[in-house]
Amino acid sequence: MNEVIDHAIRIIAIGAGATLVMDGWLMFLNRLGVPIQSFNLLGRWIGHWPGGVFCHDNIVKAAPVKGELLLGWLAHYAIGIAFVVMLVAVVGPAWLATPTPLPAIITGIVTVAAPLLVMQPAMGAGVASSKTRTPLRNCIKSIATHTVFGIGLYVAAAVVASMPEGIAG
Repeated sequence: MNEVIDHAIRIIAIGAGATLVMDGWLMFLNRLGVPIQSFNLLGRWIGHWPGGVFCHDNIVKAAPVKGELLLGWLAHYAIGIAFVVMLVAVVGPAWLATPTPLPAIITGIVTVAAPLLVMQPAMGAGVASSKTRTPLRNCIKSIATHTVFGIGLYVAAAVVASMPEGIAG
């Protein structure tokens, strides 16, 4: 099989797997009574982009977008996959065959910049949730969640690496 296609399939599988691990963590937090955001708000934010609206005072009060929940979930997984592309671009494609935990966990922690510095401000929550009632708790939750994502990157990569060459068939 073409090495580029094989790498792409492995990257997609790792990104989806790591995002699934993160989702498991979020479900665990939710069962403990820790509030989590619905991905419909991510979909709502993205859904306003075609109209030229990239920032909101409060995304909850923004007009709903048709299909926002599905759009949010698709974006959530696409972002997870994009983070694997970033990881492989930094450490090299050899990591796909022999993954190690440190680059994965560092990547997970670094990716917390996306919600804290881009998404939350654009959705009206301020930098690092500064406009919310519980900014410190929200930041700690984001850091923990993205650390879990980093662990998921390594676990998913180890599973995918154990598969034979040419996993696409």
